[in-house]
Amino acid sequence: MPKINSYVDISTIDKEAKRDFIDRHSPFVIVEDTPVKGQKLRVKVRVGQEYCHPDDFDHYIAWVQLWDGDTFLAQANFVPGVQGNQCSQAEVDFYIVPTKKKLKLQAMSYCTKHGLWQGPEVELEVQEAEAGVGA
Repeated sequence: MPKINSYVDISTIDKEAKRDFIDRHSPFVIVEDTPVKGQKLRVKVRVGQEYCHPDDFDHYIAWVQLWDGDTFLAQANFVPGVQGNQCSQAEVDFYIVPTKKKLKLQAMSYCTKHGLWQGPEVELEVQEAEAGVGA
């Protein structure tokens, strides 16, 4: 079983190099819309908030996964060079359809040099669809 590195609030870290290392590998879930039961919801996952990650042949983000609690929802795979061989933030939009009252979304990412990373959980209340809308 590989070691899972978890995101630590970088505002609590003193050393800039450590802040950079943690942020550039951590996947963050971003949801801008209100989840509605039975309706498609866009969920963005971005690796890094403040810092970018290399995109070299032997050092890149190979994949990003989206989870709802213990339920695996989706995965996007990347190959070296897909980010233009420059430092960037890997980013992907997933589209899911909520079917229960609460989402506990969390992302995982895999760096070919620094292993498996888990981002912070985002908990969302799912609204009921209005009668006749999206049902």
